Amino acid sequence: MNLRKPKQRLIAEINIAPFTDVILVLLIIFMITTPLILQTSLKVNLPQAASAAAVSEVNPVNIIITNEGAVYLDGAVVTRKELREKIGLRRRNNPSLGVIVSSDRLVRFKDIVGVLDILNMVGIRNLNIAATTQE
Repeated sequence: MNLRKPKQRLIAEINIAPFTDVILVLLIIFMITTPLILQTSLKVNLPQAASAAAVSEVNPVNIIITNEGAVYLDGAVVTRKELREKIGLRRRNNPSLGVIVSSDRLVRFKDIVGVLDILNMVGIRNLNIAATTQE
C-alpha cells in the first residue's frame, strides 16, 4: 500500500485581475488630471472682470497670448498662419466649435485683435475671453 499523497501539479497562471484594476485606476486618474495640466501649463496674468462666469463648454479650444505676443493653441506655440489653418480645420469638423482666448493683461491690443480677426475669418461664433472675477 502506497501512503504517499499524489503529487499535486502547480498552477502556473498569472491572475491579471489586480493588474487590470490598477491600470483602470491609473487611466481614470490621467483622464481627470490631463485637462487640468493643459489649462494651467502656461501662466498668464488674466485681467479682472466683474461679470466673469465659468464656461460650460465641452472640449473648447484654448488659445493663449503671452506678453511677448506668442500664440499658443492648446499648449503648443503656433504662428498666425498655423492658427488659421488649425482652427479652420477644427471648425469644419465641428461647426459649433467653442474657443476660449486667454491673454495676459499686459498684452498689446493689436496682438489680441490679430487673433480675434483670425477667429472671425474662419467663422468662429462661440468665443469666450478668459478673465478672473474682481474681488
